[in-house]
Amino acid sequence: MHPRLKRLSSVLEGVDGERAKGWGRILGEELPRGRRLFACGNGGSAAEAQHLTAELTGRFRAERMPLSAICLHADTSSLTAIANDYGYSEVFARQLRAHARPGDILVCLSTSGTSENVVAAAATAREMKVRTWALAGASAGALHAACDETLLVPSPDSATVQEVHLSLIHLICEEVDAVCGAPAMAPAQARLAPEGAP
Repeated sequence: MHPRLKRLSSVLEGVDGERAKGWGRILGEELPRGRRLFACGNGGSAAEAQHLTAELTGRFRAERMPLSAICLHADTSSLTAIANDYGYSEVFARQLRAHARPGDILVCLSTSGTSENVVAAAATAREMKVRTWALAGASAGALHAACDETLLVPSPDSATVQEVHLSLIHLICEEVDAVCGAPAMAPAQARLAPEGAP
């Protein structure tokens, strides 16, 4: 096995998958009741935040109702306007003030746990009585203190942390499907074009 894959496998063994499943169960219960999920991150973590929201508004493996999930960096006009007028540290927090309501959920992704705009989002969410979860690296830093719960990935390597975050996102989404009544794996025929289709 390639050393990188060995390292990834070793790190995965030290991750709290049960916590990720617990988050998925909560999302599967709360989002169909009208709660919203918000997600934020920078760089690769932004891509993973958007991956999470896409799986929920679309589908993960099986058909189910669409769920409200908003990635806070995806509205580039709002992002750039807020950054220009208020500073980049406010790009996520200000959007939360506009859209979030008590009882909603925010997932913060950060390999370092020190990204100023992500920490500001978590602090704002807490003020608004929005539940806050962090996906972080070996040490969540200030983000840990700002969030209700933190899921750490025990690795100093940012790329490995992001790879594990993606696995945890899929574990969360699988649990959402299970709670919402969708089977763990959609039937193969549901993903195939009808017979005779081009």
